[in-house]
Amino acid sequence: MLTIHTAPLVLTAGAAPAPDGAVAEGAVLVDGEQVTAVGPYDEVAARAPGARVRRWPGVLTPGLRQWHPLWLLRRCYHPDPREAGELGEEPLWGERLAALGDLGETRWWGSVRRGLQRMLRNGTTAVASPGARFRDPLVATAVARSGLSVVGITDAPGTSGGGRPGLDPFAAGRDLAGTVHGPLTVGGRADLAVFDVPDEKALRERGAATCVATVLAGRLVYRAR
Repeated sequence: MLTIHTAPLVLTAGAAPAPDGAVAEGAVLVDGEQVTAVGPYDEVAARAPGARVRRWPGVLTPGLRQWHPLWLLRRCYHPDPREAGELGEEPLWGERLAALGDLGETRWWGSVRRGLQRMLRNGTTAVASPGARFRDPLVATAVARSGLSVVGITDAPGTSGGGRPGLDPFAAGRDLAGTVHGPLTVGGRADLAVFDVPDEKALRERGAATCVATVLAGRLVYRAR
């Protein structure tokens, strides 16, 4: 099914047809898993008059890349909502994680799955790992099931926040072009993220917590509203 995703501002991260990276009142046409058109909404809509239209606030960008997924998934525990009263809702690491003792494979599996869901809620569509693969079988299986792309870690940034990576890919301090997996291009996989901010400056300042939608290989996998 053809779907048009449209927002007041589409940031292609430098890809054609917007070398400067911005299309006002822009749209992305998705056919299955693939991007088939990017440009002003009126032009894109004219190419697919019967397409479903999803209208989003703020800015639409390519999906983001998480540089530190293994740390976030295996050195952090993501509490089950049923544990929130005891453990809170934020990931546990360091001494707080050690205090939980041996979690067991079943509990770790749930944590990894919830961690991946939290990445999707931050606009992440690609995760980095040496050799573009995970040796940890639990993480490898969970990532494969999630549909997230696995990419290499060439030119990976350092950590922030006292050496602890965060779920927000912008925490590494890079601009949009340095945070996305790749530019938004016709013929590429339809990995998109939408943030309720007015422009890239605001996105970098407020971070990926402003994400309202994530599209992974053409599928809407997260929607905040």
